[in-house]
Amino acid sequence: MKTLTIFETSDVHGYLFPTDYQSRKQEAGYGLFKLAALLEKERKEHNGSSLTIENGDVIQGSPFTHYIVKQKKDAKVIMDALNKCQFDAGVIGNHEFNYGLEYLNSAVKGANFPILSANILNEQNKPAFGDAYKIFERDGLKIAVLGLTTPYIPNWEHPENYEGLSFQSAVECAREYVPYLKQKADVVIVSYHGGFEKDLKTGEETEIQTGENEGYALLHDVEGIDVLLTGHQHRVIAEKVNGTAVVMPGDKGTYLGKVTLHFEELDGEYRLSEAIPEVISTEKVPVHQELVNEFKTVNDEVEKWLDQPIGKVIGDMTIQDAEDARRTEHPYVEFVQRVQMHYSECDISGTALFNNKVNGFTSEVTMRDVVLNYIYPNTLAVLKISGEDFKAALERSASYFDLNENGEIIVNPAFMDPKPQMYNYDMYEGVNYIIDVSQPIGKRITELLYKGKPIQDEDSLEVVINQYRAVGGGDYHMFDASKIIREVTIPMNELIGDYFNSFSPIEASVNHNFNVIASK
Repeated sequence: MKTLTIFETSDVHGYLFPTDYQSRKQEAGYGLFKLAALLEKERKEHNGSSLTIENGDVIQGSPFTHYIVKQKKDAKVIMDALNKCQFDAGVIGNHEFNYGLEYLNSAVKGANFPILSANILNEQNKPAFGDAYKIFERDGLKIAVLGLTTPYIPNWEHPENYEGLSFQSAVECAREYVPYLKQKADVVIVSYHGGFEKDLKTGEETEIQTGENEGYALLHDVEGIDVLLTGHQHRVIAEKVNGTAVVMPGDKGTYLGKVTLHFEELDGEYRLSEAIPEVISTEKVPVHQELVNEFKTVNDEVEKWLDQPIGKVIGDMTIQDAEDARRTEHPYVEFVQRVQMHYSECDISGTALFNNKVNGFTSEVTMRDVVLNYIYPNTLAVLKISGEDFKAALERSASYFDLNENGEIIVNPAFMDPKPQMYNYDMYEGVNYIIDVSQPIGKRITELLYKGKPIQDEDSLEVVINQYRAVGGGDYHMFDASKIIREVTIPMNELIGDYFNSFSPIEASVNHNFNVIASK
């Protein structure tokens, strides 16, 4: 019998150190350097050979990565840290595209391991970032690793961020490669930066079937996958499905994915006899001190940059309860709307509170406050849409709410499971509207006024929203790139900083232009 261990990391999002940068003195239970220490320990302790795969979404998502892209303009530092972890292969994630192709290519170039991406193709219809797959040899075993990425990237990104590329369905691509790899190797591993569109046990749909996530279909419609490494949804999964070992190790380095494979010899050939999936928490694992020391200088630069003061607030712009701020207009939300309206020269604006960790601003505002509150590198787009489209968008947002058995307004469970999606509930400024949660979904906007007059279906409106939403992200199918009439290509967190520089001090204020009610 032979044993092979597969390790997986995914969705680290640039959290190298165990901190979310809320303050300088942070010791969080996650981070790449905790993963590095755990990997070192696991490799020493287990019997047999191993492969370690990085499953994508690593160069974007933290204050650290924000500093690197703005100040260094090259992903080398992040890739240097990854290289120290001794990965055998990597996969492109969707957030790798956020900063544009030049930055993404700097990351690919900086990797000391092959980047696998079978279903992202260049204009010659070849894998755009390296090989589609790689066959490794360990202790007499041949291990095929196929890299796949969610093909939904054009629905989120600015077109120039994927110029010249095409995206094939992960399932279609796997159907092409897996039978071939099955003939060439003793075991086939698919490392897929994507998640699951259906419940793994019941097969019930857990989201609109857009093709963003195809993990369930990979497990049921593609024969020959022995191990499926996944990500994107930030869930924690370790189980066997339809005979395949499946792992998803959360995000920020909170877990290490691990699959132990046992092979038995039969007629001179080794055949997979058992696959054991698991996830291992990094919470109580000490950091890899050598790596912490090696990258301390750049992290000190990040901390210093984050503490730079950029402006002042008069009044209270802090958020005590994020859900309350989604139902009753909050000064922080109104401030973000004002920034969007100012730089886009548009008088209707939509934005979201991306998660429940948004704290708003105290009286003294630093860059740390900005990047922790506005966590995505969004740019802005102005769309020209009909009144009918606009009302449909508000109805989509209104579906965020539900009523419990006591008639109290709560969050619709569909926005919480399998992945929290607070970022898909938008609030708007420049119009007056009422959401009545007691009405059926699709008929909850009971009042909608622009400049004091009801908006009609045939009206033409200009609305500024972020690029993700403007191309239909979040199942806002009434929006698409064809309706974009102009753009602001500077990221919002920069615009917020510029706005403070130009207009500080900022007064915390609201005009209460929307209400969320339950009339029955």
